[in-house]
Amino acid sequence: MAATSKLNAEIIRRAKAKALNETDPVEKFKQLLLARGAKGIKNISRSFRIMDDDRSGQLNFNEFLTGCRDVGMDLEDFSKEDLNAVFKQFDVDDSGSLSVTEFLRIVRPKMSPNREKLVSMAYSKLDKTGDEKVTVEDLQGVYDVSQHPKYQNGEWDQNRCLREFLDTFDSSKHKDGLVTFEEFKNYYSAISCGIDDDSYFDLMMRKSWGL
Repeated sequence: MAATSKLNAEIIRRAKAKALNETDPVEKFKQLLLARGAKGIKNISRSFRIMDDDRSGQLNFNEFLTGCRDVGMDLEDFSKEDLNAVFKQFDVDDSGSLSVTEFLRIVRPKMSPNREKLVSMAYSKLDKTGDEKVTVEDLQGVYDVSQHPKYQNGEWDQNRCLREFLDTFDSSKHKDGLVTFEEFKNYYSAISCGIDDDSYFDLMMRKSWGL
């Protein structure tokens, strides 16, 4: 249900290739973020929100740079002027800080309406309570752990298998045991970049989530 290593490698390969030939600093930044793999956008979203201690939804320039480095982005290819230009692009109201929500809207790869609908359908199937927070309890009866090798050999119980599955969509550093719709969409927006064929994306989502 999550990205295969082959698909994730293709996402990274494409993004790195585009970044090499990109002269616009904002577009280059987007590609380098995508080059972090399917979890790149989700992880930087989580990093930014954790740093937003006062829940204002705003980050200053230094916090922005810290968040980027926290998820492993290499900013050495950018001059100070380039980084300022990138930040200014995200600082839509010219306030000296960026909106985390607006930042994600700009950097998240666009999906076609049909692909967005499939992602929404998959999340709705997981989110039994409709609160846009998928937990281990939501997964029970939806995600079948019986074929998991570590469940079969007795090393993991059902809850451990379900938690490991959630961690696929969660940040590698800041796991909290739940997945929001925003995180789920961020993840599949990146996955979408590695799949050109709409019919294949459709088949993957329907087969993975039983839609």
